[in-house]
Amino acid sequence: MKNFNIRKVFLMVADVVILALTALLSNALLSWYGIITNQTTLEIALQPIRIFGMIGMISLFCFLLLFVFGAYNKVWKELKANDILMCALAVALGLALSFIFAYFMDKPATIEFMILDMVLSVAAIVSFRLAFRRTVVQLVRAGEITNEEYDRTLIVGAGKAAQMILQEIKNARSDSNNPSNIIMPVCMVDDDPSKYHTRVMGIDVVGRTKDIPLVCRQYNIELVIFAIPSCSEEDRKRIMGYCSESGCRIKTVPYLSQLFQDDGENTQILSQVKDIKIEDLLGRPPILFNKKKIRDFIYGKTCLVTGGGGSIGSELVRQIAKYHPEQIVIVDIYENNAYDIQQELFIDYGDALNLVTLIASVRDYNKMDEIMREYHPQVVFHAAAHKHVPLMETSPTEAVKNNIFGTLNMVNLAEKYRAEKFVMISTDKAVNPTNVMGATKRCCEMIVQYKSQQGGSTEFVTTRFGNVLGSNGSVIPLFRKQIEAGRPVTVTDPNIIRYFMTIPEAVSLVLEAGAIAKGGEIFVLDMGDPVKITTLAENLIRMYGKVPYRDVEIKFTGLRPGEKLYEELLMDEEGLQKTENKKIFIGNQIDIDAEKLLSQLDELHQIVETNDNDATVKKLESMVDTFLHVTN
Repeated sequence: MKNFNIRKVFLMVADVVILALTALLSNALLSWYGIITNQTTLEIALQPIRIFGMIGMISLFCFLLLFVFGAYNKVWKELKANDILMCALAVALGLALSFIFAYFMDKPATIEFMILDMVLSVAAIVSFRLAFRRTVVQLVRAGEITNEEYDRTLIVGAGKAAQMILQEIKNARSDSNNPSNIIMPVCMVDDDPSKYHTRVMGIDVVGRTKDIPLVCRQYNIELVIFAIPSCSEEDRKRIMGYCSESGCRIKTVPYLSQLFQDDGENTQILSQVKDIKIEDLLGRPPILFNKKKIRDFIYGKTCLVTGGGGSIGSELVRQIAKYHPEQIVIVDIYENNAYDIQQELFIDYGDALNLVTLIASVRDYNKMDEIMREYHPQVVFHAAAHKHVPLMETSPTEAVKNNIFGTLNMVNLAEKYRAEKFVMISTDKAVNPTNVMGATKRCCEMIVQYKSQQGGSTEFVTTRFGNVLGSNGSVIPLFRKQIEAGRPVTVTDPNIIRYFMTIPEAVSLVLEAGAIAKGGEIFVLDMGDPVKITTLAENLIRMYGKVPYRDVEIKFTGLRPGEKLYEELLMDEEGLQKTENKKIFIGNQIDIDAEKLLSQLDELHQIVETNDNDATVKKLESMVDTFLHVTN
């Protein structure tokens, strides 16, 4: 801002000098004209002593009117026809006032002087502004001076999308309210050798994508726009890595499949350019789902969501609301979360959405029986669960009470009240579990499959996915808090890897699985390659404009109790079966010995009632053959 004020003062001083010089030039020209036409010089020009008085009045009045008309507020925006007209009008009025004032002081200027000085002054002031503007823009673009009103921008990609962005930025100059007019394209990079050292709409292509960090330093880049919507998953991940290394803010054009997808009417690309999210670094496009099937599944039905205030549960409620259900019943034991999603939906839908929010625990069979009896939901989404691995290691009986017996309550009640479908949300930690939480979720899967094998009118299905980015307790919110607090980012092990998906993807999986389920399936999402948590932490640090290990330390704390280096999505004996959605697979059903399972559940119930943690873990080990408890 300091540079901006200096340049504003410079422009003011320049205006005063220009006005003085044009007055002197006008007088000199008139004197010369009088000599060559044999007219008395004083008839058309001013005496030397009078010209200096006029210069003072002209400078004062013109300067004040330029200031009032906002000429000095237009320094850093593209000069438009209206801006030029305002400058010309201010100068013309200032000169007119000067001549009137001189007239009443009995020292009038000649008509010839008035006309000539007005023409020269207006032309000089406007020409100087145009030249000044062009020079400043070139200097800002070259990085010789800074300008806080513009974001110095590198565009990654020099193809059609980049050209559309440049055209939109150019068009935005005519609209002062358009947020795109603060973007100043400085240079471009592209991996096509034929584009190197060329110009695209006046912007130089200065390198390849691998040069992004260097280019950003050399050209003082503040913003990077990733403009390759047709980029492959592998290349996108690689280039995003270069972008994150630059330390600049990053915006990205969506995948080609997502462009103009929302309503088919959006013809601008910049409106779809979004701030980069950490999931953009996962190197795969968002999973697309069959919205028609989901709509047919939800439309006109009463849907009950347990754990409806949690990360997954609340997103379930949001998406269900879009498909016009008859009623949504939210059940959650934590009143703050339930209140938040209730208020959000009230704001979004008002009375158009039939919403019921209830505070209750799935562990309370009688209360849940009362709710099911009153609302008779056709679809039950069971998202209520204790999910934090370390906490469940220290409280295994509570994990069993809530996860296993809460699920048992809900499947029995869904069957009792003839719900059409029951969809349980599971986790990859249920596969070959090494911790209590994973073992309890595997037991939940066994309960759901047991119920499915019993037959009946209710279809029971399980959905299984990996870690959800941004959910409560996930690594991303924790990393963000640590970075913003200036603390080290904590990672348990440098080699730990996880599968990741976004919350909307997880919920869309749940909804489509419910739509296509026939009963007993475990639906698994193909989430691409697993990601190293260390890499995720490093990229997030770079997105804050900091350098990992230098500006922000990454501290390795060691694996927590029950934690393993990698998670699996399928048990060995389950296999895979394709669905219409190439990213969704079905694990084959495992036969459940109903008599044995029910007997084990009775024994487990008796144990947890005594709150014996050790006995609870031992019982879980006997129930889940693949449970190998790791205590670290």
